[in-house]
Amino acid sequence: MDDVWMLTGASVAAATGVWLMVLALTPGLRHWLPLRSPTPGLRACLDRDSAAVLLRDAAMRVPGVAKARIRVRRHRVKARADVRFRDSRQVKDDLIAVLREERDRLALARPPRIVVRVRRRTD
Repeated sequence: MDDVWMLTGASVAAATGVWLMVLALTPGLRHWLPLRSPTPGLRACLDRDSAAVLLRDAAMRVPGVAKARIRVRRHRVKARADVRFRDSRQVKDDLIAVLREERDRLALARPPRIVVRVRRRTD
């Protein structure tokens, strides 16, 4: 235990561990989606929950959708919708088109991929 290299390696490992703990506990920008900017120096972000609400409102305007749940992640938007009337395939096509249009209106720097699942509810 008196070896200088052993003590140096242990102190480097301890310092690295402390640094990783600090990084894990500090808030980051992962909950924010960056927006496109017309000027290079300007930065703007949109909260993921806000984007999900906007996309859910757009999904609810599609005829035939009774309930919609939207989950926005960094690279993917997952949409699940319950269909009460109309053909499920038509509703899915309309829903994909509406969600793509709304996603483009959000002007995200890296637009996420849209994944849609529909199911027929007969309650």
